[in-house]
Amino acid sequence: MRFRYDTSYRQSGRLLRGPREWLPYAALVAVLAVLPWVLPSYYIDEATYLFILAIASLGLMIVTGYTGQVSLGHAAFLAIGAYAHAWFLSHGVPLVASLALAALLAGACGFVIGLPAIRVSGLYLAMVTLAFASIVEQVVGNWKAVTGGYSGTAVPSPSLFGIDLSSSTRLYGLCLVILVLVLVALVNLMRSKTGRAFAGIRQSEAAANALGIWVAGYKVLAFVISAAITGLAGGLLAHQLQFLTPDGFTVVQSIELLLMVVIGGLGSLRGAIFGAIVIGLLPTFISGIKPMLPPKIAAQFGLDIFVYGAILGFFVLFEPLGLNGRWRRAKAALAEFPLHRAQRHRRVKSYMKSERYR
Repeated sequence: MRFRYDTSYRQSGRLLRGPREWLPYAALVAVLAVLPWVLPSYYIDEATYLFILAIASLGLMIVTGYTGQVSLGHAAFLAIGAYAHAWFLSHGVPLVASLALAALLAGACGFVIGLPAIRVSGLYLAMVTLAFASIVEQVVGNWKAVTGGYSGTAVPSPSLFGIDLSSSTRLYGLCLVILVLVLVALVNLMRSKTGRAFAGIRQSEAAANALGIWVAGYKVLAFVISAAITGLAGGLLAHQLQFLTPDGFTVVQSIELLLMVVIGGLGSLRGAIFGAIVIGLLPTFISGIKPMLPPKIAAQFGLDIFVYGAILGFFVLFEPLGLNGRWRRAKAALAEFPLHRAQRHRRVKSYMKSERYR
């Protein structure tokens, strides 16, 4: 077992406090940078899609994993970001400015939907966000002048400083850079006063209010940040899809985002990425095992939903801390080897229930 000894006040505040911590991340970034040159374009497109899902999952983690507010309407923010980005690009707005404006527009919609979060919580908040997603889906389907309606609309090719980014390799690099920037920004946000306020509200709204935390304001702020990040992911998703239709932003996608957060581990940015990878690769895995199943089972409608439900039930019952909890236990076992004992890391049940402060 190793112990850290700080020799300065600034050392304790660093994200990565030595070569043992930053070298693995540097190696991971190096591997991800090399992949486009060694893998076929199909796998590069799949990796790009996973990066976009990871950004959207990070956005939902802010409002659900850290603040404890359940949202079933984040596919609406994806749609807002995607259609807004496509519209801005078609009117001559540069790529970076268009992505920023799409994120700001999604964040403004998050402010509107975040206002009811002050008064409701739990199932009622989930129903509010679900209703919002349904409204956005109808608006997108019927506002033909902007969105093209159910006939869809094409997305202009992305370009930055005159460089065409529509190729698989360049779009992969763009999504990877944005994912890293979003992740670093959120890591610093969660270590700040705002992040500690989010965690306090998740544990107990009454206790947070008693400590002087502006509960209502921070809950709305969580929705704004979450919606803006998800809208940014929607803008990138528009380039991945190249053609937008309302059918691509349904309630099922909102449920998939929620599954990413729960499976990855609530209250963990690393878990949001883990969950995005698992859920993003799950359709490919299901398609691969269908030929091995009996014909009657493989032909059943809703097999994907059944698998999603089975995985969710497994994690809720046997691994409530998600993939991140499993990762932390494996890391602790490796650090304590050969003195590791499983009894030291036995999970303690928690019975505290978050209550409203008014």
